[in-house]
Amino acid sequence: MSAPARPAPVTNLADGEWHRLHPASPLLRGGLVFIAVLGFIIANLRERVVDFFLVVFAPESRDDLDARYGSWQDEWANDPVGAIVTNGLVGWALLGLVVLIIAVIVGFWLSWRMHTFRVTHEAVEVRSGILFRSHRSARLDRIQGINVNRPLFARLFGTAKLEVSVAGQSANVQLSYLGSALADGLRADVLRLASGARAEKAATQAAAANTAVPLAAPLTAPAGPLAGPPTTPAAPPTAPAAAPAAPLTARAGELVTHRVDEFLAPELDPALAPPESVVHLPLSRVIGSTLLGGSTIWAIVLVAIIVAGVSSGQPWVLFSFVPAAIGLVSYMWSRITKSLRYSIAGTPDGVRIGHGLLSTGNQTIPPGRIHAIEANQWVFWRPFGWWSLRINVAGHSVSASNEAAQRTLVLPVGTAADVHRVLGLLLPDAAAEVDALVAPGLTGRGDGGGYSSTPRRAAWLRPFSWRRIGWAATAGIALIRRGALVRSLTLVPLARMQSVAVSVGPVDRALDLAGIRLHTVAGPVSAVLPVVDRSEAMRLFDRLAEDAVERAASDTTHHWGAQTIAEPGPAAAGSGVPRSDVAAEPPASEAQRPFPSTSSGNGSAR
Repeated sequence: MSAPARPAPVTNLADGEWHRLHPASPLLRGGLVFIAVLGFIIANLRERVVDFFLVVFAPESRDDLDARYGSWQDEWANDPVGAIVTNGLVGWALLGLVVLIIAVIVGFWLSWRMHTFRVTHEAVEVRSGILFRSHRSARLDRIQGINVNRPLFARLFGTAKLEVSVAGQSANVQLSYLGSALADGLRADVLRLASGARAEKAATQAAAANTAVPLAAPLTAPAGPLAGPPTTPAAPPTAPAAAPAAPLTARAGELVTHRVDEFLAPELDPALAPPESVVHLPLSRVIGSTLLGGSTIWAIVLVAIIVAGVSSGQPWVLFSFVPAAIGLVSYMWSRITKSLRYSIAGTPDGVRIGHGLLSTGNQTIPPGRIHAIEANQWVFWRPFGWWSLRINVAGHSVSASNEAAQRTLVLPVGTAADVHRVLGLLLPDAAAEVDALVAPGLTGRGDGGGYSSTPRRAAWLRPFSWRRIGWAATAGIALIRRGALVRSLTLVPLARMQSVAVSVGPVDRALDLAGIRLHTVAGPVSAVLPVVDRSEAMRLFDRLAEDAVERAASDTTHHWGAQTIAEPGPAAAGSGVPRSDVAAEPPASEAQRPFPSTSSGNGSAR
């Protein structure tokens, strides 16, 4: 009697059916906490174990140990193990421990059993909970990005955590954990569903099927004396015999080899994009930029305070500042490790960023989901020409967890050439126009390079940076540069700008100046033009408000995949990302009308 056939493994998680997470998910989500608690208990019992062996090998120390434990041996709060042994409750304690372990295992299993998800053509849905059930749904048209993280312990099981970022506070949907290959496949399917590509492909295939010529009927032998012998229908093909099961050692060796390949493989395949569209960070640059960052200054200050406090006989300094120093060093170390094996590539589904050495992660940002970009240069980075890039994406707030805040950093440290490449990935439809304004925006001053100038009277408010303050605009992108100690260049796509505000304080009014703020979703990037001529600010306010409405009405980047399948557009220069080319052309009046003119130092229009 043959053994029943094993069910075929699931390879498509976006088929609209309910699926469960990886069987190791309970251990990876909650079991690690249980193991940590068990390790804590064992660590606290090590002194009693040492005393036991000390009595065995050094009997003369028994009197000292009895004197130490005799005064408080029966107190449950001070020595629960001693109280259990003294009162003869060892058996009950072991039974309670076994019951607790079984209850935890059953609870984890029930949690995994009741946690299901499915992906439909409209949303990603997750059902979870044992006593209190919850049902979460993330609409595909509201997806801002998909992140795949592989912590070190999860990589040992070949699993990954997939998180769907959705606009809104605490609206993200997590699937912890999935098989590593299944997570990558599900990420691609969800992005294609969100882009409308699958619906477009299905419609194209249906139209082709309706217009296709039907196949001819099979030829039969002619009747009559010339007819050949009657043919018998071919027997249905038989299933091939099942191959003998591989030896256990061979399967174990194959599993170990597969895990080693996963550890050594890059988080992103450089073949996803042309070589010129991928940025690689040297280890020396990562370490040097971290040591020359602002965190190093705080580390030096903390070390100086600790040394001064210890040398002056103030031990309380250790309890106050040593934890802060440890946390700061931990932050610097995590910044270095998360920047290792960094890569960024343009794919048809958006910009994909990978990072990490032991614990790896990658995120995919679809086109049209970036609300603001900012390039920053710390003063100590200036001799080396290093820059970092951060973005504002709905759902990635600066007040969120450190992991979510880390996702807003798309370029930890890079050269000016790296900034050009990354901006070409993030803004593929305007890459050529914006590229000419990037260099003067990073290091320029005054009214050169297409940027406006700031009146000299602004030096009363910004004595060190007034020459750098300026703005420019092209292809629906507003650019703002500012900063002296920390140089910055901010880029805001007008199609996703939320609002614009002009502020005039008492001092600004006296100097005939004003400030402008471009509001976007919450994030680390703040698009602020600190000082500008007041009359120019009013003209800029009107034009930004008008152009934002027009750009938003013609923006169709949220359906980036439909046009790619129907008729691929030309790729952006050096970006590796197909341009959508589905946005409506601006009206003729807008094309003929330039952006607001800049003003000179005396406020007259140029």
